[in-house]
Amino acid sequence: MEWGLEDRVVVVTGAARGIGRTIAQRFSDAGAAVAALDVAVDGAQDFARGARSAGRRASAFACDVTDSASVKRALADVAEAFGGVDVVVNNAGINVDGPVEELSDTDFGRCLDVNVTGVFRMCQAAIPYLKQSTHGRIINAASFAAIVPSVGSAAYAASKAAVVQFSRVLAGELGPWDVTVNAYAPGMIPTAMNGFAGLPEEAQARLLDTLTLRRWGDATDVADLLLFLASDAARYITGTLVDVSGGKLATQVPAMAYERAGLL
Repeated sequence: MEWGLEDRVVVVTGAARGIGRTIAQRFSDAGAAVAALDVAVDGAQDFARGARSAGRRASAFACDVTDSASVKRALADVAEAFGGVDVVVNNAGINVDGPVEELSDTDFGRCLDVNVTGVFRMCQAAIPYLKQSTHGRIINAASFAAIVPSVGSAAYAASKAAVVQFSRVLAGELGPWDVTVNAYAPGMIPTAMNGFAGLPEEAQARLLDTLTLRRWGDATDVADLLLFLASDAARYITGTLVDVSGGKLATQVPAMAYERAGLL
């Protein structure tokens, strides 16, 4: 599919591994110039080398989203290297588990610092560049936890819910410059951070029973949504949260359909 992204400069945070690496790769495959940002810059450099060997424009930049100076420096370097910034994908994030009774101030605060304030820092630093673009896009990683949280996920769910509301406010503020701002809510995409694929079979089945499409999601399912949101096809979509969870809890007991179909 052609997305018309060949002339776009796309910044992806947390691009060294996991979903972020796949997002960077899909944008690169679509012809965009990709700036891969990560505090673990070695993995980002590995992506960039591979993209350049395939004839694509790509570079890696060290960036710590908890450090405003680091964020501003990285975006300035991106703009200098590629001539501007058109799309910012705020993928970088961490997970902090634990019941509220046991959470430390430090852990709770770090989760919000990376997942919320990190998004704020990146968006704030990117705004001057995006206002100069004719295709300005900000796409922020939320989570299905922002819609229905899990027990033990207070820090993570609170951070992702904050991203949703932040994105809506920013969409309103950037509307006069035709810059769109949207958030996306992945569901159960197995990663090293969540360990879904390594759970015992019974535990996996219990989670899969909550999905209308009863299968694990893939990072490409998320990345392909972002290609759409970054494209001109999504030019009139802003201030939204897009659920890309395979219909997680779309109905009260999705597994009933599979039982009726004789598939469970």
